[in-house]
Amino acid sequence: MASVLKLTDVSIVRDENTILDSVNWTVEPDERWVILGPNGAGKTTLLQIAAAAIHPTSGTADVLGEQLGKSDLAELRPRLGFASSAMARRIPRNEKVLDVVMTAAYAVTGRWNEEYEEIDERRAHRVLNEWNLDHLSERAFGTLSDGEQKRVQIARAVMTDPEILLLDEPAASLDLGGREELLELLGGFASDPRSPAIVMVTHHVEEIPLGFRNALLLRKGGVVAQGVIDTVITSEKLSDTFGRGIDLTESDGRYSARASVAAES
Repeated sequence: MASVLKLTDVSIVRDENTILDSVNWTVEPDERWVILGPNGAGKTTLLQIAAAAIHPTSGTADVLGEQLGKSDLAELRPRLGFASSAMARRIPRNEKVLDVVMTAAYAVTGRWNEEYEEIDERRAHRVLNEWNLDHLSERAFGTLSDGEQKRVQIARAVMTDPEILLLDEPAASLDLGGREELLELLGGFASDPRSPAIVMVTHHVEEIPLGFRNALLLRKGGVVAQGVIDTVITSEKLSDTFGRGIDLTESDGRYSARASVAAES
């Protein structure tokens, strides 16, 4: 099968500042990638290219076989699933959870005059159930906890059976319980061979779900390392990425990290 994402020498320059610098990266249909790096590394910008939200300043970006700048974005974007805090801010606070998910079929936020078929409502309920949310289907989005809102965003993103799922810091701001519930669900979704390719941005190795097998490290817009997660998520490469010594530990496929403690003299 063709790659779902292929970036070739992609750079983004804004106001003479280089945000991404000659990035080469390919995502295959069965891959689950995590992108890590410090603030300002270019992680969200890279995800926006993958979501066909922005075009590169130079280089080529092929998304689902379509080259950005030479394709009909109105036809391309519905094939992508995207969840981010910026997307959440566009959802009306009083919107019913069921409608938040179901309106993805029309790529709108806020139900208006669209007409939905029974099959749309059945699918929305099924997706909500898969993300432990069906009991909240009649609740207003703005009354949910942070963890529930994050899961609703993901449910909305998968409502249309996307060919690639893009997640921008899905566990940000969650407490420990909410984070672990979300990561358990994401791990199960990632392990299902029927799921699409997944790319997730995070700041923390503790937020990498089970089932993610590839990693990309960014620093100052450039790629520090990429490939199989066991060869990329290492103390040495994380130290290079974050600009200070990092001690990494792994247990049963989950990671944790802390700043290196200087040896006593």
